[in-house]
Amino acid sequence: MGLASHEAINHFKDLMDQVDEPLKRTFKNVHQGYVVETLERFLKAREGNVSKAHKMLVDSLQWRLQNGIDDILAKPIIPANFYRGVRDSQLIGLSGYTREGLPVFAIGAGLSTFDKASIHYYVQSHIQINEYRDRVILPAATKRNGKYIGKCVKVLDMSGLKLSALNQIKLLTTISTVDDLNYPEKTITYYVVNVPYIFSACWKVVKPLLQERTKLKIRVLQGGGRDELLKMDYPSLPHFCRRDGSGSGSGSGSGSGAGNSDDNCYSLDHPFHQELYNYMKELSGIEEPKEPTKQGSIHVEVPLGENEGVELHRTLESELMKLRTRKSLSGSLDKVKISD
Repeated sequence: MGLASHEAINHFKDLMDQVDEPLKRTFKNVHQGYVVETLERFLKAREGNVSKAHKMLVDSLQWRLQNGIDDILAKPIIPANFYRGVRDSQLIGLSGYTREGLPVFAIGAGLSTFDKASIHYYVQSHIQINEYRDRVILPAATKRNGKYIGKCVKVLDMSGLKLSALNQIKLLTTISTVDDLNYPEKTITYYVVNVPYIFSACWKVVKPLLQERTKLKIRVLQGGGRDELLKMDYPSLPHFCRRDGSGSGSGSGSGSGAGNSDDNCYSLDHPFHQELYNYMKELSGIEEPKEPTKQGSIHVEVPLGENEGVELHRTLESELMKLRTRKSLSGSLDKVKISD
């Protein structure tokens, strides 16, 4: 579907005018003054069906209220050394902007270990980056470019990917569900680079779990994808794409030890993460405690129904069973376990 029709948008607007005041207030944090563009995103996510798009948006707004999403940026993960562990094991950062002004987010999918904190911290951190993107990064890009910028580009680095990454499939599915239901159509293209041989096996497991509209946005590039991604401007290329085929594993792994902090956008010392963390601390009104205390994570409920959870488990087991029949992978697959 292209741009939604005026009739559909007007009908959608009328329905949103009828929601309760609390939903209207949280909706302001979602649309940031661009109501039509936001309604178009939810319409596209539901193939132009106004009724389904309206339900999706209202459900999302209720989710925001029930989980305190409007205030999540005022709840930084502390202390900083603990948050550094989250950043070093959940590799994501802002590397720059495309020529059209879209933010470019780099994701170290292959080397993210998610082993320094509980799942709740990783979900919290993911949502905080989403909210900072939507409330700060995109509005600033809109102002800077003199035109509406409401989406981004993501570059996924598969360097270091192992089959054991499938042990984190439930966490990744939770994060994907959060995005699909509450932040639809925020990414124009997902570029996948530095793809190892094992990627095809992992892809067979993950692919059935993705929305069709998400699959259509995925582009797998050769090597580090440097030639293709140069269209975004060289300074905007993630560090793992600067030298084609280098990958994150070439002295640019996770954390602050991965080369220059200004170059490695995953690092907590990178300007993007410093600005984000300082922004959250300022909103919270708290100073970093001198004693090594740690606050609890925010438990965000993700609406994954029981039937969907059972289907997810069956899909994973089915695909893994197929992979186990391939002798070349059997040894690696012995360590892969899907828990309920």
